[in-house]
Amino acid sequence: MNSRITMGLAGLLLLGAIFVGYWGLVLSRQPVPAVAPVATPTAAVTVEKTVAAAEDQTRQPVVVLIHDVPPFTPLTAADLAVEKLRSAPAGSLNNLDQAIGRTPWRRLSAGTWLSDDSFEAGGTLARMIRSNERALTVAVDEVIGAAGQLVPGDYVDVLLFLRQDTSNLQQSAQIVVPAMRVLGVGEQFGLTNDGQPATPALSADDRLKQDQRRIAARTVVLAVPEQLLSRLMLATQVGTLRLAVRSSEEQRLAKYWAGENQAPGKLDSANSQLFQFTQLALGAAPKGPPSGGAAPRRAIEVIRGNQLTQQTP
Repeated sequence: MNSRITMGLAGLLLLGAIFVGYWGLVLSRQPVPAVAPVATPTAAVTVEKTVAAAEDQTRQPVVVLIHDVPPFTPLTAADLAVEKLRSAPAGSLNNLDQAIGRTPWRRLSAGTWLSDDSFEAGGTLARMIRSNERALTVAVDEVIGAAGQLVPGDYVDVLLFLRQDTSNLQQSAQIVVPAMRVLGVGEQFGLTNDGQPATPALSADDRLKQDQRRIAARTVVLAVPEQLLSRLMLATQVGTLRLAVRSSEEQRLAKYWAGENQAPGKLDSANSQLFQFTQLALGAAPKGPPSGGAAPRRAIEVIRGNQLTQQTP
């Protein structure tokens, strides 16, 4: 009897040992839960300062006005501030010394970013020509204006067609003014003399709309040498004009930006190609040679303002 009890107790102890061992094995395989680090206010502030410093290095300084400034009033340091922007506007000033003491030619509102244009008098066209040039607008249509394909920066010859009538015994077509630079077509203009766009940058949609308006434009602005201004004005009144586009291979625009003065050559070329324009502009028919058979003297064309006369030496 005692041996049976002893064997039963031994079996119970064996089962208990097996259960305890299995439970210990299960507990040893469970992962220990990670303790999340507690963020301290000091660490959060440090991270924010680091991010702000990194962003500040990528921003660009721009000089802006603190308050409204009337025209023709020199700027002082109290009028200005420097702001850091992600992208600086083209041509903007980035240092207070570039603006202090300068005088704007128009009223500027608070928050306006400053550029050299803020201190230069004159409108868009006045800043696109040199002192020996004049900007003149010519009315065009799809025929005169090269089927709407003219763009600012092109060069054109101004052709004049004279019909035969009582004051003009022989019809003719001639180049009145050669190689005129196109400043603008409709509302679209090119670059000013400092190389900056005359009109602000536009979005893709706005550029598409502007190109559509350019194709349908009815005015073209030309840069005309001062000596040929009266001649072109007379040509618009006495006949039919056409604008003939010149090849870009001539590099005339590149020569213009290089500072080359092309006005004398244009004047000589225009004078050599005129035919019967002077007589028609004066309202008189061309005269034949004198009866004596002597060669007629060559008349010199003299333009004074809007008056055109001939003088024979």
